[in-house]
Amino acid sequence: MKRSVALFALVLAACAGSDKYDPTAGWSADKLYGEAKDALKDGKYDQAIKYFESLEARYPYGRYAQQAELEIAYAYYKQNEGASAVAAADRFIKLHPENLNVDYAYYLKGLTYFNEDLGLFGRISRQDPTERDPKSTHDAFDAFKELVVRCPKSKYAADSVVRMKYLVNAMATHEIHVARYYMRRGAYVAAVNRAQYVLKNYPQAPALQEALVIMIQAYDALGLTDLRDDAQRVLKRNFPDNKYSKSAAGRFDG
Repeated sequence: MKRSVALFALVLAACAGSDKYDPTAGWSADKLYGEAKDALKDGKYDQAIKYFESLEARYPYGRYAQQAELEIAYAYYKQNEGASAVAAADRFIKLHPENLNVDYAYYLKGLTYFNEDLGLFGRISRQDPTERDPKSTHDAFDAFKELVVRCPKSKYAADSVVRMKYLVNAMATHEIHVARYYMRRGAYVAAVNRAQYVLKNYPQAPALQEALVIMIQAYDALGLTDLRDDAQRVLKRNFPDNKYSKSAAGRFDG
């Protein structure tokens, strides 16, 4: 009887263990890494992440461990799981600040936020500009800037600089759209504040010209002729061919 009970217990244990069966059990680090890379290449991101996580857990000091951490971030990025991609990239940066591939972690962070920014501004005509949160734009700029400052010789630095220029223009454009919104609603002080923000923070952006025009129009609407004329002189000095450089403020038609 005791023998039967013991045998039954062994069967139950075997059945319970089968629920947790890991097909990768016994795989070498090379095997795990190879399978993970194949899954990544085939677009099987969930599977790739599981393999990379298993590799990191089983062989934390092996030659693939740190690369697996970076690959996890990339897999999340490809899967459009931005928050997870950024978290994984941040973890890599924190744990391995001197790693030769840390520049890619910064770059991947920037790309993740950058893609969110493209989606944000791609919907610009269908959404009230005051309702949008430009945080991803600022976060993308900060990530690319950190890469350029910390790793100026990185192969990703040149592309990061190009993207930073785009992002500066995007941030300035966002402020202009909000200023237009306020102008249409007669909130002239708020419009001036937004335009001044562009002048102060994005002096090289193409939106600078429109910011000055908005200031001229808003000051004119408020009856602040001295400030209007000051803004008009600045506009004339920097953009002599602008139609507002030779006349008083015109009707806002944004």
